[in-house]
Amino acid sequence: MEAIFFNGWAGPVRTLVIGVFGYALLILFLRISGNRTLSKMNAFDFLVTVALGSTLASLLLSKEVSLLQGGVAFALLIGLQFAVTWTSVRWPWLHGAVTGEPVLLVRDGRLLTQAMRRARVTESEVRACAREAGLMELHSIAALVLETDGSFNVIRRSAPERDGQRDTLADVRQSER
Repeated sequence: MEAIFFNGWAGPVRTLVIGVFGYALLILFLRISGNRTLSKMNAFDFLVTVALGSTLASLLLSKEVSLLQGGVAFALLIGLQFAVTWTSVRWPWLHGAVTGEPVLLVRDGRLLTQAMRRARVTESEVRACAREAGLMELHSIAALVLETDGSFNVIRRSAPERDGQRDTLADVRQSER
């Protein structure tokens, strides 16, 4: 029964030492990779973050994983993220495939129900976003966008429109007009 609670100091000491070095190594790689690695997360960024956390956990708890192997795994994951984001900036089709695209949910005060259904957003969530933006009525919304990181952005109608251009909506999927 004693082995369940304590089976010697080697395991905890290894976890402590590897934990400190593994954590420091991960922070170093994240700092080297730049701010994009730590930015607001879309699904792709979330996946990389979970994979990094899983790698750190494996490094901490598995005696079969060495610090060097963990470091290589960190470098691989961050390097792949860097490569994908670097190429997605240069090739827009890849950017859309990796991060998705923002979705227009309200336009000129009108709920776009098909877009809301596809995005799995309820009318009550839209109303909550409007309240959070300090609006009393939906018709005060020029546009409400579900961003690729899962956040909502509300653009008020009171914002002046120049030459019929709404350039902040240029990359937003607009299925209902």
